[in-house]
Amino acid sequence: MSATDPSAPRGLRERLAASDRPLRFLAAGAVNTGFGLAIFPMLLWSSNWLHRHYMVALLVAQAASVMFAFVAYRLALIGHKGDLARQFGLFSSFYLFNYLLNWAALPLLVEVGHIPPIFAQLGFAAVMIIGSYYWHSRITFRDREAGR
Repeated sequence: MSATDPSAPRGLRERLAASDRPLRFLAAGAVNTGFGLAIFPMLLWSSNWLHRHYMVALLVAQAASVMFAFVAYRLALIGHKGDLARQFGLFSSFYLFNYLLNWAALPLLVEVGHIPPIFAQLGFAAVMIIGSYYWHSRITFRDREAGR
């Protein structure tokens, strides 16, 4: 029996939906991570100019990634009720904080640490993945009706 099974009693459907929520976050996160990790190198490889100006490529990649990620998480939480503008604001606030850290860390890792931009960004993304789950599950898309 699944959360979408109409023959399941309403309480059971809600408990099943709540129990598979981490899996839905994981699925959305996997898709989001794949997109986010792919777009930065693709931009760098697509143009010598972007390769030389990797911070411009980072800005474009981050803007595209936040929009893609919001849609992915929103789709993973089908049936989730909530104010779309409020959710996007909370969602974006995590990424804004993360991107400010990223904008400070990437040049240091590349220019001072002599780490290639792609590898430096992959390392930073690993930290972001963990923070993203906690922020979005506990703040952005928290289930207010269940008291979570």
